[in-house]
Amino acid sequence: MTQEELVVKMFKALGHPIRYKIVKFLLDGPQCVCKLNENIEFSQSNLSQHLRILKDAGIVKGEKIGLNIHYSLTSDEIKKTV
Repeated sequence: MTQEELVVKMFKALGHPIRYKIVKFLLDGPQCVCKLNENIEFSQSNLSQHLRILKDAGIVKGEKIGLNIHYSLTSDEIKKTV
């Protein structure tokens, strides 16, 4: 995938209001998926689909801690974009 294709994929992922809201929520640091679910107010399956799209675009990453997955932004460059 070229750099241009990657950037387009990132912008497409951020083009949805829910995904943009997720990224803004993660600006303060990693968050448990349970906290995301409380603040985004969508079903768990819907939230998971949005997180998968953000992961595929290289915007967020997930780390399993205990029984939960904590999501964070992949880089500080994303913070500058949002």
